[in-house]
Amino acid sequence: MSEQIVIVGFGPVAARLVDELLPAVRGGHARLTVVGEESEAAYNRVLVADLGVGRTTAGALALADAADLAAEGVDVRLGVRVKRVDRARQQVLLSDRTAVHYDRLVFATGSRPVIPNLTGINPDPASPVLPAGVTALRDLRDADVLRQAVDGGKRVVVLGGGVLGLETALAAAEEGATVTVVHNGPHPLGRNIDRGGGAVLAAGLRRCGVRVAGNARSTGVEHNAPDGGFSALLLDDGSAIDGDLLVISCGVRPRTELAEGCGLSTGTGILVDHRLRAHHEPHIFAIGDCAEVRCPDPGCAACRNAMGPSGLVGPGWRQAEWLGGYLTLLAEGTAAEADLLPALPPEQPAVVVLKARGLNMAVAGNNGADPWDEEALTAGAVNGRPRLQIAQWADPEHGRYVKMTTRGGVLEGLVSVGMPRTAAELVGLFERGAELPADRSLLLRLDGPDLVPGAADPAGTVCRCAGVSGAAIQGAVEGGCSTVADVSKATRAGTGCGGCHEDIKGLIEKHSSPALP
Repeated sequence: MSEQIVIVGFGPVAARLVDELLPAVRGGHARLTVVGEESEAAYNRVLVADLGVGRTTAGALALADAADLAAEGVDVRLGVRVKRVDRARQQVLLSDRTAVHYDRLVFATGSRPVIPNLTGINPDPASPVLPAGVTALRDLRDADVLRQAVDGGKRVVVLGGGVLGLETALAAAEEGATVTVVHNGPHPLGRNIDRGGGAVLAAGLRRCGVRVAGNARSTGVEHNAPDGGFSALLLDDGSAIDGDLLVISCGVRPRTELAEGCGLSTGTGILVDHRLRAHHEPHIFAIGDCAEVRCPDPGCAACRNAMGPSGLVGPGWRQAEWLGGYLTLLAEGTAAEADLLPALPPEQPAVVVLKARGLNMAVAGNNGADPWDEEALTAGAVNGRPRLQIAQWADPEHGRYVKMTTRGGVLEGLVSVGMPRTAAELVGLFERGAELPADRSLLLRLDGPDLVPGAADPAGTVCRCAGVSGAAIQGAVEGGCSTVADVSKATRAGTGCGGCHEDIKGLIEKHSSPALP
């Protein structure tokens, strides 16, 4: 008898899990039901801002087709919300008053935007409804609101200095909107980047036409537009930043309320073990933004310093791929073989990349220490462990900055602004844990005028979201893929944040160019 698998949520991570489970559905080993609140099937939420400024289409963002899945035997229920999970009866109760039984239940509920407590915005935390002229830019309808503002050359205020807010600001400014980024702290990306890199980044934003208001605490919004919509963001110093559209980009929070309602353990996210199983509940799993991998064993070394959900699509996809294999083995009745499946490997430290026209930045790891901060450099240097070393170079006038934090010659952190080839090399070294050359200036020369820009290194990872190497992309190109869309369909590269699109184009162009005599 086939197992009934129910997936709650239908975003990018759930779509990848559905793909992984389709062979089991086709083979009759599993019956699959997917429940999504939105009326559309899964799409790439990361690129909603690109849709909002007219750089892509809704069709290009699609990650699943409900009709195709139905033809494969998948029960797809869109525009329906799960109201409650009845663990005793192993069923989910839906907003349309129907119930679905499950043998295995997967939470893929993702996250919701953090809405600050501002005068004039009083949303329900569980289901925020924002006033006219205010958007959190999370879905296709939000993209339409941004598109109207950009097409009309309106004034856009972005509240928040994270990478998604900055990418939205840069894209909207380039497409004709007047954009102001408002953030707390001395520079954007305050949680990720050091002071020097942050200052160069802020200057780069201004050169790209984005106004930056730092050290600003917002207190409320005004609604004095002719249609009663947003007209200004109010600050605690009594000043105001006028605008026609407010884009809130203050981070996200895992959606755990449904899991909490049925008694599952939660921390920042739904607590799961290294096999993505909810604590003390073998029939329920969680993946993606809503899942926090932290096993119940207090002595687990891997969980001692575990972080909450990363908020990135790449780790969620890797969880979906692993869980798809695990659930398939269970559905096929080979529980013993499933138990022998190696646990999900821990995620490597995240790399934050900003790739926009006219501005390139990469940040990773521990990069806060200064070269002369003796206390920070010697912290942790015990029992023969090397001390930290800092190599730093800045050219603020030309928007360039590089910082390398190493221990024993291996990168523990990096910052690169305005140095794209140096950034690519440093990110590769960081992800491989490889030792840097003794002469760090060799890396800076990668962006020198004597080196000709080339395509991405085939030996390295080009698409970090999907984990696709340059060699795999090159193989797809040699097999006939001639556009980024073709490569994405063949390899999944470029289906995440989109930051690798230029690298994919470079590999296509390199293959298409005639060899020099």
